[in-house]
Amino acid sequence: MKIEILGAGCPKCQSLASNAKAAVEQLGIEAEIAKVTDIMEIANRGVMMTPALSVDGEVKLVGKVGSVEEIVALLQ
Repeated sequence: MKIEILGAGCPKCQSLASNAKAAVEQLGIEAEIAKVTDIMEIANRGVMMTPALSVDGEVKLVGKVGSVEEIVALLQ
């Protein structure tokens, strides 16, 4: 599984990355967590508000910091 945090690296992006890591640990699954900071790449994925969370290439959350519980639900 590949999880990507889309955003410029702002505090909200960092919080989303932390929550995603916690969700992966809580589920006990194997996942790569990567950050995408290139604004053109983010826009090409149709994301106009950051932070955003992508799972295996599919954007799941846009414009908010998802809680650990929300991310766990998205990953199951």
